[in-house]
Amino acid sequence: MTKTAIITGGGRGIGRGCAHELARQGCDIVLVDLIAEDLDNTRAEIEQMGRSCRTYLADVADFARAHEIVAEIEAATGPVEILVNNAGKSNTDGITEITEDSFDRTIAINLKGAFNWTHAVAPGMVKAKSGRIVMMSSLNAHSGGVTSAVSKFSYTTAKAGLLGMTKALAKELAPHVLVNAVCPGVIETERSNDMIRARKDDLVRGISLGRTGTPADVAQVVAFLSLSEPCFVTGQDIKIDGLQWIS
Repeated sequence: MTKTAIITGGGRGIGRGCAHELARQGCDIVLVDLIAEDLDNTRAEIEQMGRSCRTYLADVADFARAHEIVAEIEAATGPVEILVNNAGKSNTDGITEITEDSFDRTIAINLKGAFNWTHAVAPGMVKAKSGRIVMMSSLNAHSGGVTSAVSKFSYTTAKAGLLGMTKALAKELAPHVLVNAVCPGVIETERSNDMIRARKDDLVRGISLGRTGTPADVAQVVAFLSLSEPCFVTGQDIKIDGLQWIS
């Protein structure tokens, strides 16, 4: 039976990589993003792989819109089997510079967005007694900031919140719905490339595997957590960092 996977922030970067890998492993894909061009490009790539791909231009911080979209998908295909809460927004403002609105927006996208979409899909998953939810946290949630060059406190706060949400939901939704998180380290994407290029030698020296990561590195782990049967893993966070951090 073909499974439907929703990927928020799926138009580019890690989200696009997850969409490609889940499609390659037989899933039909639903992409949610704020950039129409990215959605169109990634949808075309998924359809070239022979998989169905729906796209929705939406702000993940919009609670009502998340429920509208999930209701439309469930009416068409049945309960959503996989949710990848990938949408995220970085923020480099320090505590003495950041405004309340800027902090709230960072939390709304990175943390509340995951709540919105999980709240929308969870009833169908519970009723179907089947489902996988993957939270896209960050190595920053463990380290306080992968690099010391810029502040990451508001982003780190949100990503650390996802780890608590993961554990609480894993207990609440067990035994049929599995909830896990992944914590990428330094991953080269369209958004991060300029920052990484400026300090790549220094960054790579701190990574035991001797290279930065790619969206495909993250996508392989997300696909495992989303599709492996049987799976005895829930409530966990998995670092995908080439051994940059040990805890």
